[in-house]
Amino acid sequence: MTIKLVTFDALHTLITPRRPIYTQYSEVFAPFLGVLNPAALQRSFKTTLKQVQRDKPAYQGQSGAQGWWSEVIKGTAIEAGADAKAVEASLNQIVPKLLNRFSSREGYKVFDDTLPVLRQLREMGVRTALVSNADARMRLVLTDLKISPFLQPLLLSEEVGVEKPDVEIFQRAFWHAACDSTTAFNQGVHVGDELRCDYDGAQAAGMQALLIRRPGPDGDGENKEAEEDIRNVRVVSSLWDVVDWVREQNAG
Repeated sequence: MTIKLVTFDALHTLITPRRPIYTQYSEVFAPFLGVLNPAALQRSFKTTLKQVQRDKPAYQGQSGAQGWWSEVIKGTAIEAGADAKAVEASLNQIVPKLLNRFSSREGYKVFDDTLPVLRQLREMGVRTALVSNADARMRLVLTDLKISPFLQPLLLSEEVGVEKPDVEIFQRAFWHAACDSTTAFNQGVHVGDELRCDYDGAQAAGMQALLIRRPGPDGDGENKEAEEDIRNVRVVSSLWDVVDWVREQNAG
């Protein structure tokens, strides 16, 4: 079997927040809401984000991604102890600041292995693409970080109206990557940090899958569930492990 396509998740796989998200939220909140407890912000962001993701998958709603993120930002601040009236009064100033920050390299950075690995896979003749449950701003981020030319297509859940783990988004990536008609789905592999969305979703679509678990601080932001069982999961600790795995498959 020859691997012809590698699709990647974006956040915590190719890129990571330049500093923890709750730290960056705190900096933007402070002039309007005062200094909030960092641990409370960290908890409230995670719980609010999960709730909005459940209620409005793929950034559904009349206001699109901006309205979706407004709910996350508002809920994060209030759950962390901010005064609800102060949040309401300043939300129209806070939301644009945070959305702009997380639209560029100001909010994000690439992992050290990202660009070298994307270049290496291209030299090996392997196509690379992106499949992400992100909104359209991710295009701006990847362009600013100089990696979008290596990822074709870029499939973002807001734009396609479907999100991982739905098999449709993986199948669309496969078709848009211009794989020829003789290429089977199991000649593609998806790499990401979420067991359900990335690993299980890709396998359900007929693709191979690799779950990334970076050691040390680089792995702090990965989406790990307390009850997850990865004993029978193919796990890699860096993107270079992906290159090695592809080489092994293509050598056989």
